[in-house]
Amino acid sequence: MSETRTEIPYGTLDLLILQTFSSMGPMHGYRLARRIEQVSGNLLRLNQGSIYPALIRLEQASLIRTDWGVSETNRKVKFYSLTQAGKKRLKAEVKKWHQTTTLVARFLESES
Repeated sequence: MSETRTEIPYGTLDLLILQTFSSMGPMHGYRLARRIEQVSGNLLRLNQGSIYPALIRLEQASLIRTDWGVSETNRKVKFYSLTQAGKKRLKAEVKKWHQTTTLVARFLESES
């Protein structure tokens, strides 16, 4: 039985992460990955090899910050949250995403 996976364009994971923090608030990496999978209707499957490099990249760009805390299972974990710069970038990326999808939709509709 083959599992259907959805490939997302490069850079889209960053947008999904920023949006998730914006709507849900701070959370640790495992919970973040599961939340993105849940919202996607389980069309996306995120593993440590994709989620943590993205979190590191976003932290290095000062779009998110980390704080140590305790998880639901009483383990010490890093909690990630959106910074002011992250909120600003998210707004710009959402606008760019809407412009891009509108452009692509025009071409797809013209081919009908």
